[in-house]
Amino acid sequence: MKVYFDNNATTPLIPEVKEQVINSLEYYGNASSKHDYGKTVRNQIEGTRSLIANYIKAEPGQIYFTSGASEANNLIIKSTTTCGAMCTSCNTGNQPHIITTAIEHPSVLNTCKCVEGNGAKVTYLKVDEKGMIDLEELKKSIRPETRLISILFANNEIGTIQKIKEIGQIAKDKNIPFHTDSVQVFGKEFIDVDELNIDFLTFSGHKFNALKGTGGLYMRKKGTVCPLIHGGHQEGMLRAGTENSVGIISMGAALNHHIQNIGRWKEIKKMRDSLEEYILKNIPHTYVNGNIDSRLDNTSNISFDFVEGEAILLRLNYYGIYVSTGSACNSDSLDPSHVLIALGKRIELAHSSVRFSLGIQNTWEEIEYAKPKIKEVIEKLRMLSPLYKN
Repeated sequence: MKVYFDNNATTPLIPEVKEQVINSLEYYGNASSKHDYGKTVRNQIEGTRSLIANYIKAEPGQIYFTSGASEANNLIIKSTTTCGAMCTSCNTGNQPHIITTAIEHPSVLNTCKCVEGNGAKVTYLKVDEKGMIDLEELKKSIRPETRLISILFANNEIGTIQKIKEIGQIAKDKNIPFHTDSVQVFGKEFIDVDELNIDFLTFSGHKFNALKGTGGLYMRKKGTVCPLIHGGHQEGMLRAGTENSVGIISMGAALNHHIQNIGRWKEIKKMRDSLEEYILKNIPHTYVNGNIDSRLDNTSNISFDFVEGEAILLRLNYYGIYVSTGSACNSDSLDPSHVLIALGKRIELAHSSVRFSLGIQNTWEEIEYAKPKIKEVIEKLRMLSPLYKN
């Protein structure tokens, strides 16, 4: 049996999306062309745009397509610190300031490091042992030159969901744009950008069963960011280049499926909880990381003390069980998870963590298959561990 528990890294194409992708290969016209072939593609793209807008309670003209959330995050953050529409501090002599957190996705953290190198100032809010920021600390971090608050909706490694509505209200009260990377939430629950006071929201198609290389952003007010890619008129002059029509169409098909099956996540949560409860009950020295009271329904990050996370991953891989030791974007690094270190975990425990992230395709049969295999793997590895023997 093959069991894929790494859905926070990427998700498989579901049959409905595969069918739509195959059909859309016939739509080879350029969406900017005025003839029927071009209009057919344009209609498909605009259908996806409208669907996404409706899903987050926005207007179609506020949705822009990119190659993914990483590009969209770069677009927003770099616009904040360049002499564009958002960066009024450039005319006052003050260095633009951004507030983010210590547990953001690398596409935010590394972009913030980049703009720091160009003179911007960045505040990295600390988190508590559950991965939550302190709202009072956020308020204290705001400066006259603060140009953006960028805080992850739900962490990709531990699943912790921040108090987005409250954060958005703080930003709104200070007239500061609020950006949230919603990659791990998008498709799993309904989002209302007005109710949550969100000014910028980014998403990635391959995290909700669409094609890779797809994604985009919601922008409340047009003209508040500067393009990273200049050229043609596509995407309201914000993102030049002929649209990835097949990818965009795949996002529409995938999101439509998720909307119709939004209740499925309640069942996935039960499956996640069953797996987690078995591990905690049957394998000693195990610890759940993150906020168990406010986290993604599909995510369980567990530390197995005295064994190495990479060893667990490889042993489980032998049994056809595919998991992760953290963010896929950091998989080539030997450093411990920056998220778990920010939570105050000791380095050894951070290195022993495994993330189980379920998807809409997972079944109870897979959960029951995985339970004893995980127990067996940990027991065998601990028999080899001098730390455990001592």
